[in-house]
Order: sequence, then structure tokens, then C-alpha cells
Amino acid sequence: MLLSNKKWDPKGLHCYVTGGSQGLGLETAKILVQRGAHVTIVARGVEKLKEATAELEKLRRDPNQKIHYLSHSLTSAQESAQALDEAAALHGGRCPDALFLCAGASTPRFFVDDTEETLRKCMDDSYWVQAWSAHAGVKRMVQDDVKGKIVLVSSILGYFGMIGYANYSPGKHALRGLAESLRSELILYDISIHCFFPATILSPGYERENITKPAITKKLEETDDGVAPDVYARGLIQGIEAGHFHITSDLLANIFRASTRGNTPQNNPILDRIYGFFGFVGLPIWRWTVDHAVRGHREEHAQYVAQKFGSGSSEISK
Repeated sequence: MLLSNKKWDPKGLHCYVTGGSQGLGLETAKILVQRGAHVTIVARGVEKLKEATAELEKLRRDPNQKIHYLSHSLTSAQESAQALDEAAALHGGRCPDALFLCAGASTPRFFVDDTEETLRKCMDDSYWVQAWSAHAGVKRMVQDDVKGKIVLVSSILGYFGMIGYANYSPGKHALRGLAESLRSELILYDISIHCFFPATILSPGYERENITKPAITKKLEETDDGVAPDVYARGLIQGIEAGHFHITSDLLANIFRASTRGNTPQNNPILDRIYGFFGFVGLPIWRWTVDHAVRGHREEHAQYVAQKFGSGSSEISK
């Protein structure tokens, strides 16, 4: 970032956006279209895809821009590869220049309420829904000699864990691990990778996750007002333009990033030290308040467990 003022410009590039029918994916696609990119959005629901494509058409800068949608479920390797192949076919068989992997879903609940089936589905929805597309994308980029870009979307919960997210946070940590491993490997092919860590996004997905979210988790999040998806989309694009590997666009995420970054590149040597100092002082206090609130919930939770599993389970409150 300090050695070059050249910003990434999507004009004329083919950008592939998963989860592109709503939320962060759609808002990211809008920015890309406004900046002159050819955009292919991918999601499951055809009607929402049609509506999203109609919105994108209104934002085109050039009549020659290609705007398409594809309907696919991306939680399998086969369908993720098929979706990418179809997108490439729309552009003469060449792999897209940039992959924005925004697809994902969260279904918060207590770990004791999960089953093998729900845990596997949550890993599909939090990790594999992006990892399979990244895998297909790397193979196509290498095959087609595309010096492209891959953007993974983790979460602020990829930096820490919290009650209610034991089925979701591991997948977001895994995306961070995938991004950090690929950052090293993809140097071989001049392919760049970024990983975005947003907090609460005010989207339809957020409304759905609140249906299953435990009361204690909602209490811990009550001071988090959430951020509109268009705001985060702008932050994502700005982070890419700045050349950031870990992209964070709000204060709390920056503090967690600077405090837990390991050997990942700094975004700003001076600011990151300031964020790290705030983390050194503030995060132990934050952790204590969270743990204290969870301990205060034990009696109420013991009653819930007793009703679910039997009266003997009330020992949890001791």
C-alpha cells in the first residue's frame, strides 16, 4: 500500500458475486456495475435474482456491460464448479477476473441444541459455500492464466467466539485460515486474495438468524445497532483499493484485527499499533463483561436444559 498509489479498477473486468441477490452481495454488485464492471451474480432463488438483476441494469454505465444471473446452490464442489463454468461461458470461456464470495448464512443456537445434521449444514453455510467456489476459481484462474482476485467474506466472529455461535464461528475462522494459506500459495500465480470481516449486517439474513438466536446472545448484542449492507460494501471495495489483505471497516473489527493478526500484513503501521493498544487495554475488560453476563444466565439456562433434557440436567447451575 505504501509503495504504490495504483488502485484496483473493476472497469471492464468480469466480476463474479455469490450471494448476489440480496444484502452485502447485491450492494457489492451494485458498486461494481456503477464502476463499469461486467457482473454475474449467483444465488439460489430465481425470483430474487431477477429482481436484483433489474436493479443492476438501472446502474449500468455502458450499454456493452454484461449483467447476468445464475441460480445455483453453492454448498457442493460440483455445483460451485458448474456455476463458475457457466459464468465463464458467458465471456468466451474465460474465468472471471474477480470473485466476490459473499454467500453465507448463520443459524445461531446453543451447541446442545445442534445435531449432526444442523452442524454439517452450518459448516456448509458458513465455510464450504465460499470454499468450494474459491477452489473452483483458483483452478480456473490457473488454467486460464488469469491474474485475478478472490475475495472471501468471513465475519468479526472469525476473530473471536461468543455464546450462540458455536456452529457458525468455526466456519468463519476456517475462512480466515483458508485466506491466509492461499495468500502465500497464490503468489505463485499472481492471484491476489482478500478476506473481509464485517460485524452485524442489517440484511434479510440477519432477520432470519434472530429467529433462532438465544436470548443471552441477543442481550450481548443489544448495543450493536448493525450496519446497512451498502455501507459495508463500500468499506469492502475501499479495502480492496487500498490493497488490504484483512479488510475491516469499523472500529471494533479494527481492534480485533490488530490484536489477533498474527503474521498477516498490517493495514497501516501507525493506526494498527493504536488499535492494538486499545485491544490490549479494552479487550480483557470486554471479555470479562461477556463472561460475567453468561454466568448470570446460568440459572435461567439450567431451567431450559432441565425442560429439554430432564430434571437431572439442572446440575448445570451449580
